[in-house]
Amino acid sequence: MKKIEAIIRPSKLKAVQKGLKDAGIPCITAVPVKGTGLQKTFSERYRGTEQSMILQTRTLIICIVSDSNLDVCVNTILDHASEGNVGDGKIFIYHVEDAIRISTRVKGGEAII
Repeated sequence: MKKIEAIIRPSKLKAVQKGLKDAGIPCITAVPVKGTGLQKTFSERYRGTEQSMILQTRTLIICIVSDSNLDVCVNTILDHASEGNVGDGKIFIYHVEDAIRISTRVKGGEAII
């Protein structure tokens, strides 16, 4: 099993979610986050004053998938989250040792289906 963490623009969340659902990967967790990467700072007007914003608002998507669904999940995120610009986000992939469904105590790959 693999854990995929993707940091994407909030405006791309619905497209990525629909793409993953259509690809047979309906289970995701989405968390609003702030961070900075290669994208430069920007100015924003707030209550009549201009403020320099260092941290960008992004969405963190977390998916746990079987090894066979890894490429499908990554390619779906790439296809639906990319605008081809700096600041589109990043994808991180981790190995997952085990998973347990709390309600039934099912372990392993069966727990993520």
